[in-house]
Amino acid sequence: MTDTPNWLERYQPWRRSAEISFWIGAFLVNAVLNSLTVIMDVQRAELAFATWKPVVWETSSGLLILLLVPALVLFTRRYPLHQDTWRRYLPYYLVASVAWSLLHVLGMVALRKFVYALQGEHYDFGYWPEEFVYEYMKDVRNFVGKVALIHAYRFILLRLQGEASLLDEPDVGPPVDAVERPERFLVRKLGREFLVAANDIEWIQASGNYANLRVRGRDYPLRSTIAGVETRLDPQRFARVHRSYIVNLDQVTMIEPLDTGDARLHLKDGTTLPCSRRYRSGLRERAGNSAGV
Repeated sequence: MTDTPNWLERYQPWRRSAEISFWIGAFLVNAVLNSLTVIMDVQRAELAFATWKPVVWETSSGLLILLLVPALVLFTRRYPLHQDTWRRYLPYYLVASVAWSLLHVLGMVALRKFVYALQGEHYDFGYWPEEFVYEYMKDVRNFVGKVALIHAYRFILLRLQGEASLLDEPDVGPPVDAVERPERFLVRKLGREFLVAANDIEWIQASGNYANLRVRGRDYPLRSTIAGVETRLDPQRFARVHRSYIVNLDQVTMIEPLDTGDARLHLKDGTTLPCSRRYRSGLRERAGNSAGV
């Protein structure tokens, strides 16, 4: 594998800003276009509605959806839909769609009532059971669309970035590596496969149902819990230092004690990782004086 930065790695520092800008841009475009569409429908039907009212309707709905997006992103990260998980997680998504719609409706009605009150008018949402069913029928499509968009975006990033997996046991003959404690991981990237030596892993971070393997400045997601990865690594070389981190002891240059009883680990590449107090004493014994403690 070449270490030349590709466009994805150049995109990573801007990724968060780009994602936030996308959702805000989508909100603004939808709010404007939907408002204009409703205003045109009202005018064609010759209904006696002030122009500002359709703007309030569409903007309040879009704004609440925008505010709910971060929660949806976190939810999909905690319960990602894959070929081996979608049946187990589908009921969670059904419940989440109802919660999404309920929060959306409550929030937008509250905003509409507030704006109407500022104009000296009263907003009437109508008969709640009937209106909520109507709104849910629209919201569930919006919910499914955003879930699909988030998963598609992550899938593309994983394909470009490369996703790690454990080497499978061959159908014929003995495995190349020990299945219980493999020396290499398989990385699939854009249809190509690479082998990454376990000893080249600098540190590992838990990320939902994934564990990100840090190798020569690049992250490779492995579909596993961090506890599951820990059992597959050499305990003489790797140590759990935090509920979300495992570190390669060869990469640790200094352990910096903190007043809280925790510690901060300094690695060879300049990275700092947290070390919680429950792991600190054991790490000091294993790292020894070479870690600077």
